[in-house]
Amino acid sequence: MEPGDKLYDSIESAISECRVAIAILSPRYCESIFCLHELAMLVESGKKIIPIFYDIKPSELQVVDTDGSFSPEQLERFTRAIREVRYTVGITFDSQNG
Repeated sequence: MEPGDKLYDSIESAISECRVAIAILSPRYCESIFCLHELAMLVESGKKIIPIFYDIKPSELQVVDTDGSFSPEQLERFTRAIREVRYTVGITFDSQNG
């Protein structure tokens, strides 16, 4: 990406062209609308996703909308994407134990 590029346009273009994606899911991942939007695009486009669970167990992943900024449609879309990744075999990394 270059300075001045539109973030969503660049990400959308890259996702449409990729074959495999690596999602690094951390304890605060589900609080980010940007992370959730990218993950939802990957899931919806049927891309192969390799999740890395960084200091979090798959069962602990859930969409957090603490300030009510997600629309009901976004909340459903993001929850569906998280559910899909939660049941995908990935890599677990515990930063305390390496």
